[in-house]
Amino acid sequence: MTGLPAEIIDAHHHLWDLEAVDYPWLMARGVQRFFGDPTPIQRPYQPADFQADWEGLPVIASVHVQVGAADGLAETRWLERLQPPVPAAIVAETDLTAPDLADRLDALCAASLRLRGIRQIVGRHPSEDARTGSPALLDDPRFLAGLRILARRGLSFDLQLTAPLLPRAAALFAQVPGLQLALCHAGSPWDQSPAGLEDWRAGLNQLAALPTAHVKLSGLGMFNPAWTPATLAPVVDAALAAFGPERTMWGSNFPVDRLYRGYRPLLETIAALVPSATHHAVFAGTARRFYRL
Repeated sequence: MTGLPAEIIDAHHHLWDLEAVDYPWLMARGVQRFFGDPTPIQRPYQPADFQADWEGLPVIASVHVQVGAADGLAETRWLERLQPPVPAAIVAETDLTAPDLADRLDALCAASLRLRGIRQIVGRHPSEDARTGSPALLDDPRFLAGLRILARRGLSFDLQLTAPLLPRAAALFAQVPGLQLALCHAGSPWDQSPAGLEDWRAGLNQLAALPTAHVKLSGLGMFNPAWTPATLAPVVDAALAAFGPERTMWGSNFPVDRLYRGYRPLLETIAALVPSATHHAVFAGTARRFYRL
């Protein structure tokens, strides 16, 4: 265990039961996704599978983030039947622009005492975003109103978007100062050229200027499936420099990042890139505080 954190709260992972909940993207065979070929993970991924992936590691709790179910309430109800610490907290899906948002949130809160926040994806990859139009949420007054409702209810928001959208997102979330915000996947730095990383760092710093904004070191394999410690280092370093360890948390993004590497090699690599003095915050403390565990 030398060099590894003493305890780990995995702040970003997924589970699914293909019989209990409808996941359209998991049912769509032969369709390439923004993160690659999903075929190897188009099968049930239950707590036992997740625990087998991190066997022997000091994972004490986890945070489940919605994963494209057709019905976010059905997904949340299924998750509530699972026993903590997997998951210990739930980030559900709903449409913040919906006219019945208050009723939707009431139903989600009633479905699970572990509900901590909402994720409505703003951006995945330019190729998919051009089709879905999801980045338009950043300019939608209904979305802003929905974010303000989350803040009033004490729910957080998990933000997934692409790096070029970071400046617009920073301007939007500055208008909701009470909202606890978690940036998924370090802001999705798809363009890892020197110029692309420089633009991403600039946007990251703009979002980090918001005191309630946090960042997740998660999903980094999606942006470079053949990653090495050397290619991950600039991303980890920039995120830590922008947000500091008290606003940075680690998540495996399993089983999606399982497409690229095993749980232990992934954890060992990130742990080696994060200064050991900050391990407690990055691998447990920040997630514990943010998700109220």
